[in-house]
Amino acid sequence: MSDPSAAHPVFAELSAAQHAMLATDGTPVSYRTGERLFAEGGVADRFWLIRTGSVALDMQVPGRGEQVIETLSADTVLGWSWLHPPYRWHFGAVAREATTTVAFDAAAVRERCADDPAFGYAILRCFTPVIIERLMATRLRVLDLYATPAQVGRPATEVPS
Repeated sequence: MSDPSAAHPVFAELSAAQHAMLATDGTPVSYRTGERLFAEGGVADRFWLIRTGSVALDMQVPGRGEQVIETLSADTVLGWSWLHPPYRWHFGAVAREATTTVAFDAAAVRERCADDPAFGYAILRCFTPVIIERLMATRLRVLDLYATPAQVGRPATEVPS
């Protein structure tokens, strides 16, 4: 297949040869609105480049069912649980609208990373900003969730009277 990662901003730092290696493990996949890509706790056996549409990350909350924690839109990457054992999804994912992606075989990419440490380091450098961005977004949601109504919108240095 042609190189699906070449124009994708997440993989902008890869060399042409590294793009070519990654491209061999990618397959176009489309999802209908409401179709589940993966379930929390399942085997993290791939990752995706979202081309069009959007995907909601969700988690099971006792007594409340599946709760959306973040929505990912086009031109982003979905999935990083494949990077580290035990290779299980921490969340679930469902298409919020018709979505086109390129799905990558995680085991094949991990094998390439092990065989070619320069490729592995380049892939890790591509995913690290994604992980940091998602952790920071989660941090902000947690802060918002646990802030008391009187604290919302108040500067951190202001002391209530």
